[in-house]
Amino acid sequence: MTVFGCRGCEATLTVPVSRVALPIHADQKYGNGPGSLPPALEPGTFAVDPLPSGSPWRRWEELDAAAIEALGWYAPRFSVSVGPVGRVLLTPGDVRGAVIDPALVGEAACCGLGGGEPNMVCVTCGTPVATRIDDCGLRQATWLDPRSTRVIDDGPGPHPVLDWTDLIDQRPDVPPSEPGGGWHPMWAAAVASALAHLLAASGGEPVMIPDRQVAEVFQPVLDRLVGTVAERTLVLAGPGLADAAGDFALIPEHPQTGEPWPMASPLQPVPLAWDVWRHLAFHRLPKPVGRSVPIPAEALPALLPGHRFEPDGQIFLSVLARLPEVRQPRLRVIYDRGRPYHYSFYAF
Repeated sequence: MTVFGCRGCEATLTVPVSRVALPIHADQKYGNGPGSLPPALEPGTFAVDPLPSGSPWRRWEELDAAAIEALGWYAPRFSVSVGPVGRVLLTPGDVRGAVIDPALVGEAACCGLGGGEPNMVCVTCGTPVATRIDDCGLRQATWLDPRSTRVIDDGPGPHPVLDWTDLIDQRPDVPPSEPGGGWHPMWAAAVASALAHLLAASGGEPVMIPDRQVAEVFQPVLDRLVGTVAERTLVLAGPGLADAAGDFALIPEHPQTGEPWPMASPLQPVPLAWDVWRHLAFHRLPKPVGRSVPIPAEALPALLPGHRFEPDGQIFLSVLARLPEVRQPRLRVIYDRGRPYHYSFYAF
């Protein structure tokens, strides 16, 4: 288990936590409230952001091509962070020995704490150590600042990394709909990321999806972006599934390590968050009983929420901008559709 503390006074700032992969929805903003979104992580876990974050920020025009690529961007942004790497995401309940300092709370948020600069200080020495977020539409989170915090205890934890077979048995999926009937925000984030990777793999060419449930999620959006006349196919692949013939494979990412499922075929992999992939791979409605006449697919009940699905546009643009393939003309045209909205909205 890992424990984080203050660099200045060595005071303990967290309960013991185990490391997991940083989820794609860690920084998600979804809707406009009321209220914030649930934390991106389970209690007792933490994740590390490997990319620069926070201030200072630089306008795109201020950086040369080499500096931009070193920061991991391949398409224009309004501004990019050149701040520190290694900030640590925690659920707010796992923080100890740090409190919100009203003097550090900015005024840019709507109904709560919107993030930005650190707004929590170490109780022992008063050093700013973390940023608490709970504004409407944002995920509840506490981010430790790597400049003022560090690991003070790092030993083996009680939660070993599960293999792929154990994941199927022990890590349930996340249903696509919320209790109110709308699409789950995690699905909007996960599909947005996978869609960006699929466009990069296909070069922006049309793709057909034979699996009905996967097609319900991806095909309408994909057709609106790149057209419908497709010669190549996207199939599901991963642990517990039989091999399928196709050109691209939607494969799971390990929720603890972040590693994609190892492909053993010539299919081009398209990574998808485990919690969504597992549902698409294994959740099926029961077949009708006592019928001798096959039911056509269009007559079957919907497997997913009924209204139109919109992936998270901000996450889609951010992921696409970090893939070198976005420089290809077809993908750059798709990416540039979001630029008038300052990368916070995308009309699929």
